[in-house]
Amino acid sequence: MSLFNDIEKVLITTDDLQARIAELGQEMNTVYSDDDLPLLVCILKGAYMFMADLTRHLTFRHEIDFMEISSYGKSTTSSGVVRILLDLETNIVGRNVIIVEDIVDSGTTLDYILRNFATRNPATVRVAALLSKPSRRRIDVPVDFVGFEIPDEFVMGYGMDYAEQYRNVPYIGVLKPEVYQRI
Repeated sequence: MSLFNDIEKVLITTDDLQARIAELGQEMNTVYSDDDLPLLVCILKGAYMFMADLTRHLTFRHEIDFMEISSYGKSTTSSGVVRILLDLETNIVGRNVIIVEDIVDSGTTLDYILRNFATRNPATVRVAALLSKPSRRRIDVPVDFVGFEIPDEFVMGYGMDYAEQYRNVPYIGVLKPEVYQRI
């Protein structure tokens, strides 16, 4: 059985993802220059594909770092408990920071990251999110660059997972409900 048999529907195609990511890169190129030398912070694990593709469209000098945050575990909804599993190696005092996030859902995780970063005294912090689910927002958080607004469905693929699986699906999809009981 193929993992692709578990997918109920394709929400965003590979071609649409790539086209919108190129547009996001162009939007960011109008905001930043080499002099800004922003630090792009990839929120692992879900944003790694988005980050890799996004950086190919950036024309300004930048650095990258990674942070791993957990709030889902093996569930389809956030637990509301946010944990830092891997912290930054880079000191962000006085830096221009761009948080690269796969999805902003309830806002809980992003709010936690933004509050944490504020204590580290960066010059600026902006957020680039591939996906946004405004209908699920419990905390109003700023998202400066948004790829797609999506409905309230649990999505996976393009780096995002369900129970650490399906990250290799090259598009954004929705799993069949019976998959949740199997894993």
